[in-house]
Amino acid sequence: MTTALTRRLALGGLAAAPLATRARAQSADRVRVGVLTDAAGPYGSSGGAGSVAAARMAAADFGPSVLGLPVEVITGDTQNKPDVAGAIARQWYDSGVDVIVDLPVTPVALAVQQVARDKGRSVMITAAAVTEFTSKLCAPISSHWADDTHAMAAASGQVLTGMGGTSWFFITVDFSFGLALQAEATKVIEAAGGKVLGTAKFPIGNTDFSSQILQAQSSGAKVIGLAAVGGDQVNLIKQASEFGITTKGAQTMAGFLVYITDIQALGLQAAQGLSFGSCFYWDSSDGTRAFARRFQAERAMVPTKNQAAIYASTLHYLKAMARAGTRDPVAVNAAMRAMPVDWFGETVALRADGRLLAPVTTYRVKAPGESKAAFDYYQPIGRIGPDLAFLPPAAGCTA
Repeated sequence: MTTALTRRLALGGLAAAPLATRARAQSADRVRVGVLTDAAGPYGSSGGAGSVAAARMAAADFGPSVLGLPVEVITGDTQNKPDVAGAIARQWYDSGVDVIVDLPVTPVALAVQQVARDKGRSVMITAAAVTEFTSKLCAPISSHWADDTHAMAAASGQVLTGMGGTSWFFITVDFSFGLALQAEATKVIEAAGGKVLGTAKFPIGNTDFSSQILQAQSSGAKVIGLAAVGGDQVNLIKQASEFGITTKGAQTMAGFLVYITDIQALGLQAAQGLSFGSCFYWDSSDGTRAFARRFQAERAMVPTKNQAAIYASTLHYLKAMARAGTRDPVAVNAAMRAMPVDWFGETVALRADGRLLAPVTTYRVKAPGESKAAFDYYQPIGRIGPDLAFLPPAAGCTA
């Protein structure tokens, strides 16, 4: 079930440290990082081959060795099916894969996290977004590097409500992610003094959003919240633009889980004015720009926030393994939590429950005339710290 897209990076060096009992199935001759992604489906552009490239860059930058062993980066295609992803994860862990990273789509990530818990092996979730990964499902071998649903809700809901967007209408994909996102955002909006006037749901794979858009327009809400993702969200924004929402100015749209590849697919004419939060944007600092230039030289596209998180998490994982002096998953994850995280030149932290704590910036998509260069798409309009972006650690997940 794995693909042939396998990369090996030979790293020479010191002799390997003895392995703990729980790691006895690990490969004796190399450290393996498995990128379990959507190879060609709706999340292939935000993850896919770019995710593999990011992991390879991290392994190469770590060099020249980790515990005296070469690092092998392998990849598999989830097909966006939990059973497929779970089977690949089980096979990988049994054959010696040390850590799995990426995991778009909540049901896929939940399936793989459960296999990791059962096998006592490491998993780093950089794409799927529900808060449960570090609350009721927290584990000493699991870490969550994606902006979670609370952070997305806080970045859009709190900032936009504070800027005068006090009434909202949601267009929501009718499955767990969309419903959780709407619920989180509603709490944030109401706490900030706003109100939700209504909601219109749609099924995954919907093609005609005219009914939902008309309901949103007729509601009179100042902000139309899009609790959606991927191709559904792209189609929704495109059709909203055709209804004039992005250009008339009476209402604004707020997304939550938005990738720069979505904006690239839409174009600025359709996406202009859309607001959303993100922990990463390629043009936000000298560190992000330096990483983006290297990534773009290989991929001809700037990195998405998922691909950036894969780079940062993989590099941090290898550093932690070297610090721990062992491949034991619990020891490596403990070192990950104890060490500061280099977030593209900014020092952030990995909390005891595995939650990455980084500031979240709220961006507005520029109008075509405001963009001055390729991929110059975002204008920052607000920023919240980790204390506001993320929920406090759950009981039992603090050590």
